[in-house]
Amino acid sequence: MAGGGDRLRRWLEDAAAEAGFAGVHVTGATLPPETGARLNDFVSDGRQGDMVWLAETAPRRASPAAMWPEARSAIVLTMNYGPDHDPMDNLAARDRGNISVYARGRDYHDVIKGRLKQLAGQFAAKSGADVKVFVDTAPLMEKPLAAQAGAGWQGKHTNLVSRENGSWLFLGTILTSAELATDSAETDHCGSCRKCLDACPTDAFPAPYQLDARRCISYLTIEHKGQIPAKFRAAIGNRIFGCDDCLAVCPWNKYAERAAEAKFHGPGEMPPLADLLALDDAAFRKMFAGGPVRRAGHARFLRNVLVAAGNSGDAGLVPAAQALLGHDSPLVRGMAVWALRRLLGKEQYMTLRATCLPQEDDQSVLAEWG
Repeated sequence: MAGGGDRLRRWLEDAAAEAGFAGVHVTGATLPPETGARLNDFVSDGRQGDMVWLAETAPRRASPAAMWPEARSAIVLTMNYGPDHDPMDNLAARDRGNISVYARGRDYHDVIKGRLKQLAGQFAAKSGADVKVFVDTAPLMEKPLAAQAGAGWQGKHTNLVSRENGSWLFLGTILTSAELATDSAETDHCGSCRKCLDACPTDAFPAPYQLDARRCISYLTIEHKGQIPAKFRAAIGNRIFGCDDCLAVCPWNKYAERAAEAKFHGPGEMPPLADLLALDDAAFRKMFAGGPVRRAGHARFLRNVLVAAGNSGDAGLVPAAQALLGHDSPLVRGMAVWALRRLLGKEQYMTLRATCLPQEDDQSVLAEWG
């Protein structure tokens, strides 16, 4: 029996490597009670913001077996998406929209899930066990499960850190009814380092290992459905979709290499803000087809780009921002006002305000005019 298990594990590691995964780790399909308790505290404090599904699915997230009672083991697979440069360098190009490293190439859900399904099907045929696959879209707490399986540890920024791949890791999970030998959990190697905490532009970490999503730039530019709070806009800089700061400064990244998967490689340069402001909905969909940026939708994307435009100091963007004062979405109209207020001198702004003040029922935009 043990010998058969060893052969299955060797096959699994070989097949996973052939599919492009960086590592294979196995743990039981349960999580300790404190994992669910931490999630409940996070939700009770309201730190999930607009992500209402976290509260709705919290009982099922507490443990994989709560979602699928037949599950006995979890096979956690990692895939490296490391960039070929320090993404912090992109923050200096204020005339360009900075997109998070994970979102510069193809959508990782699509890339990983297809390979995961194929691998799981082969595993099921060899083991005779049932399987289910997950890539970040089901109520499965993948990061605690990955840490328990030894794929890495959850750093002070709450993301997974690996000694081999730093902070640049995608996760995929195969739950199975098979009873597999488990790996040991990884030890926390953060030590006294707090670079990730200190790097956050919006102070989104109330304490080490805790995140307040409502202050996180990734949340604000991707998940948040409303207008971005004024107190965070300047700190967002040119980040138009996501933020990499806490990941990029991790010292363990010195061991990371560029993603082996070419589909995760992004463009050599970030797109100019002027070009992005000119995108209509069809052009937006075409430009970001097959990538994660499309998740934001056109209106929220323009909202983000206008924040970056307002932070750019480039008066050449005024005509493009002014053209968006008539956009269908109040998110876009309101943020166009804010961008213009930042880009124009006081006299020019007041003249524009006098001629472009919207109707009284457009309260969200009236608030931005001030």
